[in-house]
Amino acid sequence: MHLEEIREYCLQKKGVEECLPFGNDTLVFKVMGKMFLLTGIEAQPTQFNAKCNPEKAIDLRENFSCILPGYHMNKKHWNTIICDGSVSQNQIKEWIDDSYSLVVSSLTKKLKSELDLL
Repeated sequence: MHLEEIREYCLQKKGVEECLPFGNDTLVFKVMGKMFLLTGIEAQPTQFNAKCNPEKAIDLRENFSCILPGYHMNKKHWNTIICDGSVSQNQIKEWIDDSYSLVVSSLTKKLKSELDLL
């Protein structure tokens, strides 16, 4: 999966914005102001960090060579996913969906209500 495909997929989700808070080389996707995915713009192959349930994160790292502890992130809650062709686009989208859902579930009631109105 290429960066532009990841970008398009993330931006179609409700309440998502993209920004460059860490400089021009790191693209960040947030839902209601909370980060759920970040990626290096120039990385080859494309790779990104996604939030993950801590128990599931360990399981994924053990079962997929393309998944590593989150680079420059809290390794308990973040994975780095390398898009090296070893898993399907559908699987990558599922991991993006999981990250998005995990962040949405942690939003305050007020932010969840605002998201529902979008």
